[in-house]
Amino acid sequence: MNYQKLKEKYGTPLYIYNVDVMKENIIQYQNNFKSNQFETEIIYASKAFNIKAMLRLLMRYGLSLDVVSLGELYTAKKVGFPMQKIYFHGNNKSEEELRYAISEEVGIIVVDNLMELKLLDELAKGLKKKINIYIRLNVGVEAHTHKYIVTAHVDSKFGVMYDGKEYREMLEVLQNSPYIKLQGFHSHIGSQIFDLAPYDAVIEKLVKMIKDFDRPLGINLGGGFGVSYTDADHPIPFDVVSKHLIQTMEAELKNQNVRLHKLSIEPGRSIVAEAGQTLYTIGGVKQTPNKLYYFIDGGMTDNIRPALYEALYHADIVGKENQFKNKIATIAGKCCESGDVIIENILLPEAAKGDLLITYSTGAYGYSMSSNYNKALTPAVVFVEEDKDELVVRRQSLDELLEREI
Repeated sequence: MNYQKLKEKYGTPLYIYNVDVMKENIIQYQNNFKSNQFETEIIYASKAFNIKAMLRLLMRYGLSLDVVSLGELYTAKKVGFPMQKIYFHGNNKSEEELRYAISEEVGIIVVDNLMELKLLDELAKGLKKKINIYIRLNVGVEAHTHKYIVTAHVDSKFGVMYDGKEYREMLEVLQNSPYIKLQGFHSHIGSQIFDLAPYDAVIEKLVKMIKDFDRPLGINLGGGFGVSYTDADHPIPFDVVSKHLIQTMEAELKNQNVRLHKLSIEPGRSIVAEAGQTLYTIGGVKQTPNKLYYFIDGGMTDNIRPALYEALYHADIVGKENQFKNKIATIAGKCCESGDVIIENILLPEAAKGDLLITYSTGAYGYSMSSNYNKALTPAVVFVEEDKDELVVRRQSLDELLEREI
């Protein structure tokens, strides 16, 4: 990949996505997440990276879509994404969002709590529309991830306890509602998971739950499959993950003598993270008594994850990838924050003003979580496929930065 050419054409900071990698990841899931005993469905968790071009790519491969806001849903509508293939998540969906989802006939609304179910029931009656739902459950299985991205401990804001009073009250609401039909259960236990044992425990619990119903229901296991950010990460290959989940589910269904309608997963990060890179220009080098800084022209405004999650990344100086790495450097952004650091204490060659720095595996949650802090402009996004580059999001202009201000 010619990074210098991309910089000259699009500027920096620049989000770069390798479409061939995303396509290969999608195909890995599609080829291996299959069963002859029940339906299967791959639902892209769009919060990882949701732009029109990405949704068009998903449509080409027939994936379904997970959205968590009116904005994500509206983006899907604008590209003609099939509404019946959309799952609408969220722990505090507004009445406006639910009305919109109902009117657009979204396929599945994933209900997070009793309050939401009651509101949904009122709206369905008023609009005289039938709605299909999944209930999001907190099954009490906790994966070993950063505390801010664990989603299934007992005090999580997400879902209802699978054996609690709120869950039982939700079933009563469903029994009395002619407009809402339960189609299955959803569970998500965290992100950046490198151990499949937690999923085994979830499958056992969820199969036991659907056994209580008089018709086959669906189970959505969520996502959270780990990816590689640095050499310290050892993710399980997607084909192994897919086959394991299918085989574990088939065995558990047989063990408990239960029929399943559909098994779904929601990969997001694992499809886009390693396909993405962020290109920066080094604007300066600073040596303090204890630190060597390489200053870049971006920072926490285009990648908040190191500040938010203590996330780790790997990087290279473009054109110096094979040079002796004898400098312990801290890659710092240009925001007015001491915490604006992308990578701390990384071994790199000596750098100079004007060098390009590339950070790897930034395809998930970089663009999605970008901000205009310090009035920084949102970078452009480029798709590269078979060595051809295509601008899919243009760099924000100064006028666009201010266009909503009165």
